[in-house]
Amino acid sequence: MIPHNPLNRLIAFALLVSICSALVLSSGMSAHARTAPTEPSTTDLATPVDKVSPDLRELIRSGRGSEQVKLIVQTRPDSSESTGLVGGLLKTVVGLVGTLLSSLNITLIKAPANSVDALAQDPDVTYISLDSEIRTFGHVTTTTGAELARAQKGVIGATNALDGSGVRIAILDSGIDVNHKSFTSQAGKVVFSKDFTGENRTDDPYGHGTHVAAVAAGVGTPSGGKYEGVAPAANLLNLRVMNAQGIGSVSTVLKALDWVYANRTKYNIRVVNMSLGGPAINSFKNDPLCNAVRKLSNAGVVVIAAAGNNGKSPDGQKVYGGIHTPGNEPSAITVGASNSYGSDPRNEDSITTYSSRGPTRSFSSDAYGVKHYDNLIKPDLVAPGNKIVSAQSPNNFLVRSHPELQTNAYTTSNMKMMYMSGTSVSAPMVAGAAAMLLEANPNLTPNMVKMILMYTAQPLSGANTFEQGAGQLNISGAVAIAKLIRQPLLGSTLTVGSSLLTQAAPPATTTISSHAFPWSQGLVLNHTTITGKDLINKYQQSYGSGYLLGDGVIEGFDSQKLNPNKWKGNLALGQYVMKSDGTPMFGGGVFCPNGIMLMDGIMLIDGIMLMDGVVYSDGIMLMDGIMLMDGIMLMDGIMLMDSTTGDNTPGMK
Repeated sequence: MIPHNPLNRLIAFALLVSICSALVLSSGMSAHARTAPTEPSTTDLATPVDKVSPDLRELIRSGRGSEQVKLIVQTRPDSSESTGLVGGLLKTVVGLVGTLLSSLNITLIKAPANSVDALAQDPDVTYISLDSEIRTFGHVTTTTGAELARAQKGVIGATNALDGSGVRIAILDSGIDVNHKSFTSQAGKVVFSKDFTGENRTDDPYGHGTHVAAVAAGVGTPSGGKYEGVAPAANLLNLRVMNAQGIGSVSTVLKALDWVYANRTKYNIRVVNMSLGGPAINSFKNDPLCNAVRKLSNAGVVVIAAAGNNGKSPDGQKVYGGIHTPGNEPSAITVGASNSYGSDPRNEDSITTYSSRGPTRSFSSDAYGVKHYDNLIKPDLVAPGNKIVSAQSPNNFLVRSHPELQTNAYTTSNMKMMYMSGTSVSAPMVAGAAAMLLEANPNLTPNMVKMILMYTAQPLSGANTFEQGAGQLNISGAVAIAKLIRQPLLGSTLTVGSSLLTQAAPPATTTISSHAFPWSQGLVLNHTTITGKDLINKYQQSYGSGYLLGDGVIEGFDSQKLNPNKWKGNLALGQYVMKSDGTPMFGGGVFCPNGIMLMDGIMLIDGIMLMDGVVYSDGIMLMDGIMLMDGIMLMDGIMLMDSTTGDNTPGMK
């Protein structure tokens, strides 16, 4: 028998009093799933939506409703924390609240699980979810095209070495060893450090964040350029959200994102890297991490998210639908992992076996219990992520647990290097690329950065769009386009269809290490793809702040078309998810029709076979066997199954 808890009784009484004043105002269902403030979107639901997350519902149904749980309560932007049910509860029960995240309109509380329906009666409450734990997931400058981009001419014709100078990247991870030579070789490299874990330290005893930060912006001088980061002159902010065991919580990450939003102007934060994630259960419309990412994106901050390492089952079967949160957020640049085989030429590159594939399987439930799946095409692009060598923090948990990750390339304690594999290694490559684009053209919006990275990506032969998005990162091509975008873009009076470039675009090909490859010349837009040179020749409405790239696509029951008032020029929507033959987007063979991603996911039922793999059930099945109720979010680089050491192929030396 569960003993009676006086605190539970007090909470129940407080809720009962508050309900009396609010019961007639609202039910526990929302008229629609709210997105972040000021987000125009074509994907809102019209049916009533349950304001309680599915995993929290399951917890209550399992008979554990009386348990004290940590909750994330999202409220309307214009609501006050001192009013309504949440405010009344906080006033009545002292110490119930953990934190108010005012920038994100989120309140963190601890209460009995079965109190959520009463809280949901408050019309100011938009969504309630569990505070889950999170964990980390686990030659670069040449093969990504960063070296080629460094020597390109500036917008006014002067030669300048693009290296991320003047751009600041916030790394949300397990901390950074600021004494490593990858960071000490540049004065003031890490401009700010803050711990959100409660351990009161900002170094990296786990070993993940140091590696990630150096991939994005590590200085190459100590290694003679061999292990240089993508944007070696960019500055870093070290926001530690994972503890010494590589574990954190959704609320910890939210606190860091709240801090970023409040301090983005003071510290000139242009890019956020999140090489972490968790099961994408809640629709992006309700997920608190997704809503926080959207708010940052609308405010001009580029957010990079790792896709996850759930691309196959324990027996090696290919699996679809394993994209993690916040990688299921449309405004995020979601990055999967490719395999460069440790060589600079890109003609043999492929997708790693463990990289999470789309479509996203997060969902919402309506008042009748019907699930409505997001089914977004993700990732947006891929970058090398197999056996990547980068900075090693001293005596870290990962190396102690997996000694094979050490390279033994250096003996000096603050110069050691280690291997890591996973999409969390791929993500900071894209973060560094975003820094280079913003250095080349500081006026780019987050949507413009995302568009350019996808348009110039290299389609990898043999991979479908659910695996690679638009293709593999091509920094050289991306920088070439970024420099031609008309300035200023932010705050300008550009109209839809007006000229976007200052001169004709270069040929849509790039040559790296004597291997020439075409650009994708297309974009991923929610449930479809789009191609056409006017994606870069003309300004499109969704390139502005406060939009999603997928806005302006009119979705029917099983078909899609462009809104001619929002998209201009010679453009074509894809009808199929394609398996690429290495030619521009739409090239190759048909993998499946786009229509299966519409109709609220009815055709993508749980466990259905999808050509060469199986679709995840509701985003709940996790490859490493961690159950939903454990609330584990997987820090994308540690390293599930055999992705601890990466795919068994050649890697960096």
